[in-house]
Amino acid sequence: MTNPKLTGIGMTSARTRDRLIARLREQGIANPLVLERIRSVPRHVFMDEALASRAYEDTALPIGHGQTISQPYIVARMTEALLEGGAPRKVLEIGTGCGYQTAVLAPLVTTVYSVERIAALQLRARRVLRDLRISNVFMRHGDGFEGWPPYAPYDGILVAAAAMAVPPALLEQLGNGGRLIMPVGPDREQRLVRITRRGDLLEREVLGPATFVPLLQGLS
Repeated sequence: MTNPKLTGIGMTSARTRDRLIARLREQGIANPLVLERIRSVPRHVFMDEALASRAYEDTALPIGHGQTISQPYIVARMTEALLEGGAPRKVLEIGTGCGYQTAVLAPLVTTVYSVERIAALQLRARRVLRDLRISNVFMRHGDGFEGWPPYAPYDGILVAAAAMAVPPALLEQLGNGGRLIMPVGPDREQRLVRITRRGDLLEREVLGPATFVPLLQGLS
């Protein structure tokens, strides 16, 4: 039997989700696998019930602890940019947050290693991902600036928080041919960038403007 909490009713219905997908297509998201994940992942279960009616708006929303669930367009854009050139097998995600980006990405790659500095958010994300039967994600309560060295190198790295520059440890953990997607720059002037490793060279592309919470050091 289908769990009604996961499928949703009213403002979380399939029709509401389809309107979101139409909007993402208009904004240039073209990868059918990414669009299907955005449509099928029940975004409302990653946030408080009080905000569930807004879950399929194309906007970031608060999830507590000074953090937000990312705008669906940004999640789709980052995922699409990571997949271009072939789906990576092993992906490092910095900033698990509520787990929404994790849930969108996980079935499109082989394994996700996800790091979150706020313990309460990580525990909540772990429960939701388990309820969604997503089993190829390994989670760690840790400092995102440090990455997750034991499992490096990674074919892809996705960073869901902004810094003035890409942390050196993350560049060191990016494998040859791997792609790193991250917002970089000061508040209100952030740019989503993709860095591709070609041996000792790092190719940098600007994908567009972005607005993310800051990438912080330490644990909480």
